[in-house]
Amino acid sequence: MTRFFVQNFGCRATQADGAALEAQLAGRGLRSVEERAEADLVILNTCTVTAEADSDARSTIRRVHRENPGARILVTGCYAQRAPDELSAMPGVEWVMGNSHKSQIAELVAGDTLYHGQILNSDIFQTSDILTAPILDSTGDRTRPNLKIQDGCHNRCSFCVIPFVRGKSRFVDADQVVEQVRSLASRYKEVVLSGINLGRWGRGDGSTMRLPDLLRRLLAETDMARLRLSSVEPMDFSDDLLGLMADSPRIAKHVHAPLQSGSDAILRKMHRKYRPRHYADRLEKARRLMPDAAIGADVMTGFPGETDELFEESRRFIESMPYTYLHVFTYSERPGTPAAEMAGSVPVAARKERNKILRDLAASKNRAFREGMLGREVTAVTIEPLGLALTENYIKAQMDLPYTPNRLVRLRPRALTEQGVSAAVLGEL
Repeated sequence: MTRFFVQNFGCRATQADGAALEAQLAGRGLRSVEERAEADLVILNTCTVTAEADSDARSTIRRVHRENPGARILVTGCYAQRAPDELSAMPGVEWVMGNSHKSQIAELVAGDTLYHGQILNSDIFQTSDILTAPILDSTGDRTRPNLKIQDGCHNRCSFCVIPFVRGKSRFVDADQVVEQVRSLASRYKEVVLSGINLGRWGRGDGSTMRLPDLLRRLLAETDMARLRLSSVEPMDFSDDLLGLMADSPRIAKHVHAPLQSGSDAILRKMHRKYRPRHYADRLEKARRLMPDAAIGADVMTGFPGETDELFEESRRFIESMPYTYLHVFTYSERPGTPAAEMAGSVPVAARKERNKILRDLAASKNRAFREGMLGREVTAVTIEPLGLALTENYIKAQMDLPYTPNRLVRLRPRALTEQGVSAAVLGEL
C-alpha cells in the first residue's frame, strides 16, 4: 500500500483542498502517514500569493528530495497552476498538476506508472468542480472545522494572481452545504464557512440564493451551535447579512472585511470596487449593530505609487476604523499582474517599515478592545490545548481551569495576556 503525505501551503481554501485530496487518496486504498520521511508519495499543495510563498515551495521540494530521495513528489495547487514548467524541472518532481487537474490526482497516483516532470494543466477558467472537505486547524485547534463552500473569483484586483490560478467564482450547492454542516453538528460546536470570495456564494448558474439565504437554511435545518464567516468582501456585507448576523445568537459576531488600502488613489490603482467612504459605511453599520463584534481586515503596504503622503492617508483611515485586529501584508510583485508593470515601485525597506507601523497600530487597537472586554461575560468554544478557548468575538482566552475541548462556555475575562485574556469559567451553555 502506498504511503502518502500531503503538505498544504497558504490559505484556508488550499487547506480545504488538501483535506479533500487526503480523503480521495484514502478512498483509493492509500495510507496517510504523519511524517514526510515515512511517505512513498509526497504531495505539496502550494500557494503563490507572494514571492515568499513560491520560495517556500521550492525550498520544500529540495528538502524533501534530499531527505527522502525515494519518495515520489507531486506538486499541485496555485503555484503549480501558475508556473508548471518551473516546478517540473526541479529534481525529484514526478508530477505537476495544477488546480485544473487537482480532482484527478487520486486516480493518477493510485496507478503504477512513474514519470518525471509530467505536467497536467489546463485553462482554469474552464474548471467547474470544487474540492471540499471540512478541515481542522493545523495549529492545534481541533474543534473548529473550516468548510470551503466557494472557490474562485470574478474580481480582477491589479495586484492579485488568484483568479488566474483559482478560476471563475463557483460555489457548493446549498443542499450539500446543509448536509455537511448537519453532519459536523453531531461532532462540533462551531464551523467556519470559508471561500476565496465567500460573499459571492450563490451568485451564478441561475441561482437566486445569496449567502444570507444559505445561513438561514443552516440555522433552520442544522443543529450547529455556532456558524462563523471567514473573510467577506466589504460590499458583500449587505444590510441583510449584517442584520442576520446581529440578530442570530448562533452566528459569531465577527466581521472580516479586506481593505487593502485606506487611500482612495491606491484603491483605484488596485482596481478595488469601493472607495473608503463605502467601506467606512459598512464597518460603521457593523459596529452599530454589533457593539462587541470582532472587526478585522487585510491591509497592504508598499503598493506601487504609494507615496509617504498616500500611506499616511491610509494609516489615518485605518486608525479611524473600529478594528479589533489586522492582517498586514507587504506588497509582493506577482508576474503577469498589472501592478507588477506599474511605475512608482516602493523600496522594500519602506514597504517593511510601513508594515511595522500598521502592525503596531493593530496591536494597540487589539489591546484596547481586549481591555474593554474585561469583567464582561462572553461566550467561547473550548479548543486544544486544554484550558484555551476562543470567544465569539475572536479573543483567545486562557481559562482558569482545564476544560474538555469542543464545549460552548460562558467566561468572564479578568486580565490581559500577551495575545488574549485570562478568564474565569462561569458555566457551560
